[in-house]
Amino acid sequence: MKRIPSLLNAVLAALLVVLVFPAGLSNVSARLPTPASTAQPQTACVSGRTVQVTGAATINVVPDRALIQLGVQSNGATPSAVQSANAAAIQKVLKALQAQGVAGKDIATDLYVIEPVYEDYDSLYIKGYRINNVVAVTLRDVKMTGPVLVAALEAGANQVVNVEFYTSELRTYRDQARELAMKAANEKAHALAAAASAQADCVLSITENTWSYYNGWWYGRSLNNWAQNVVQNAAAGAGSSGAASDDPISLGQISVKAEVGVTFGLK
Repeated sequence: MKRIPSLLNAVLAALLVVLVFPAGLSNVSARLPTPASTAQPQTACVSGRTVQVTGAATINVVPDRALIQLGVQSNGATPSAVQSANAAAIQKVLKALQAQGVAGKDIATDLYVIEPVYEDYDSLYIKGYRINNVVAVTLRDVKMTGPVLVAALEAGANQVVNVEFYTSELRTYRDQARELAMKAANEKAHALAAAASAQADCVLSITENTWSYYNGWWYGRSLNNWAQNVVQNAAAGAGSSGAASDDPISLGQISVKAEVGVTFGLK
């Protein structure tokens, strides 16, 4: 009988230890110091005082591609007659282009229009039909521009709609122009800030103009490259030579452009 109280006392003591031990752990963990944060607060860019500038750059490049738009215009009394005549004429032109080494993948129909031809402006009487069939020809060798034009005209083409020169490395030169434009904007911002006894700080915003990335002549008017901040020629050896030769086609240079607007914070 005396063993029962002793056994009961042992059980109660064990329960007391179980209840006290977790509480002790909680108190210990609460007293442990938390590790210091390693993140450093970033200094915010001041946006209350700003300077807004634009930067532009032009890279002059000798073109290495040509796009020619050739047309065959045919007239006939009936739609079927004019269609047959035009199909025969355009096939001769296509064969002449391929004989000059132009691959089939570089020849594509750019325009095909069949329309009635009236007796006069106010008349409703149709005296015939006309087809305008234009093909776009990509030349990967710009030196072939003259021979291809002559061959196509001799084969029956009666329209030269357009001849345009461009560069196959537009992405490369455009990225270079963007970098130069940003450099120009940065230099301009720092110069303006210094003139106002301030300093240009971080960049708050950047916008880019989205007009055409390259041009030569546009509707008979040369665009003014001197208004840009940076004008640079492509590295020597890039593209074909623009030197004078017996070829009547003078390649000259085309302009790859970039223009950005940048807002800087002032400090």
